[in-house]
Amino acid sequence: MTKVTMTVNGMSVSAQTEGRTLLSAFLREGLALTGTHIGCDTSQCGACVVHVDGQAVKSCAVFAQDVAGATVTTIEGMANADGSLGVIQAAFQEHHGLQCGFCTPGMVMSTAALLAINPKPTVEEIRHGLDGNICRCTGYHNIVKAVLAASGQDATAMAAE
Repeated sequence: MTKVTMTVNGMSVSAQTEGRTLLSAFLREGLALTGTHIGCDTSQCGACVVHVDGQAVKSCAVFAQDVAGATVTTIEGMANADGSLGVIQAAFQEHHGLQCGFCTPGMVMSTAALLAINPKPTVEEIRHGLDGNICRCTGYHNIVKAVLAASGQDATAMAAE
């Protein structure tokens, strides 16, 4: 067992963990942050995306001990300080960018990473930016509209595409 310390959603946390413990398991089982979903365990689906030091990372493909000392943000950390939905979360809700909701945490986290480097992405750039995330329900149309809205762009313009 190894003691792992990191900052998660603005709070310093420490826990004993085995060296083979994935970051996704550390977050879900060790810290009870169950918003990070596990969909495939092969880093294919993107449901487990979190931010490590500001970079989008598939947490099912990273060992917790490898991010010791890092700053990690999960979907729980995307809400406003008062607990209300953050801008991206609200856009997904308003534009029906979710159905079953299973992929939504990873989609929101990937969207945040995309908007951090490209605040006004085109539809093509959004689709490319989310290509590591699989949604089996929506067909992506409303997800793209939600990302456009979260970036402050007109989501209704997408109807022309």
